[in-house]
Amino acid sequence: MPKLRFRVLKQSKLSRARVGVLETPNGVVHTPGFVPVATNASLKAVDTRTADHLGCELMFCNTYHLMLHPGADTVRELGGLHKFMNRKGVLITGAMDLDKDVGLKGAGQKSRPSLLLKVDEEGATFRSYRDGAKLTLTPESSVDAQKALGADIIIPLDYLLPYSASEAEVREAFEVTHRWEARSLKRHLENPQGQAMYSVIHGGLDRDLRQRSIDTLTAMDFDGHAVGGSLGKTRDDLIDLLQFVLPQLPQEKPNHILGIGDMSSVLRAVPLGADTFDSSYPTRLARHGGALQEMGEPPRQMRRTSNALDKGPLLRGCDCPTCRNYMSAYLHHLIRANEPSAAVLLTVHNLYRMNRNMADIRAAILNGEL
Repeated sequence: MPKLRFRVLKQSKLSRARVGVLETPNGVVHTPGFVPVATNASLKAVDTRTADHLGCELMFCNTYHLMLHPGADTVRELGGLHKFMNRKGVLITGAMDLDKDVGLKGAGQKSRPSLLLKVDEEGATFRSYRDGAKLTLTPESSVDAQKALGADIIIPLDYLLPYSASEAEVREAFEVTHRWEARSLKRHLENPQGQAMYSVIHGGLDRDLRQRSIDTLTAMDFDGHAVGGSLGKTRDDLIDLLQFVLPQLPQEKPNHILGIGDMSSVLRAVPLGADTFDSSYPTRLARHGGALQEMGEPPRQMRRTSNALDKGPLLRGCDCPTCRNYMSAYLHHLIRANEPSAAVLLTVHNLYRMNRNMADIRAAILNGEL
């Protein structure tokens, strides 16, 4: 079975921005591209087929959550993740985020205790948030689970400490992560089954660590590279980091920026050579009453009473299904009335806008404007 193939269609002469295409057994992804997060094999508020029609070429599912329910083996018995969620396009799965998924102490998870019990050379031991069952996830078992799920691109298990961690803790997590990634790649290559694996470049804002991570992981047979770990506290931190990391990654392979999806960051990262971005921001924004506007503009807050008599669409000139069929005043009413359909209609708009924006960015690169 063929696996991922990446081709650069146009390299900008004005910047490091590029237009490319990822070809996989389950479809193609045009880059630069946005990747919505479907944690439980579902985008919140919209179904899979709707997301396909809105131009979502690549979706990101969470292995940790799917392992807990319904179980990776169950998904495999049901025909794999694509069939399970009726997904016609490309899927990427990430092992787990030891910060967000299991609530590391100091990571801002004040509303619940940490579910993480132990991290050592073997892997991570934690309690299920569903029933409290004790589970250990190793690099090998993480890869096995992602093989069972059958995503097109898989991300290995890594260890991200909260921003408040000490330098010694960060360095130890850094070393463990890279040994885990090497083990994950070894397991993957024993049975590729048409899937690709990306590395995760770590090191926080420490350039020496980032350099070590780049040198170590680009020397291995990964199909692409994701920039992960702590990406800083501000957008300027992120851009400074990407300016350092992206030029050093293999230009013949795709790169991915983990957890970044606001347009302000995307617009600054694309000229640095970034290919894909995953984030739950557009869908989360919709559930809180926010509607994306033109690139670079702040979102429109539809809960505000200033929208109560607006007969126009969420965004003039937008041809998404929501803007074609509903006035802003109606959407404002749905939000204030706590109607679930408000989240649906705003999510449709936001996903459409993100994908339309990325298409416009690709066009600008092809036209020599970016």
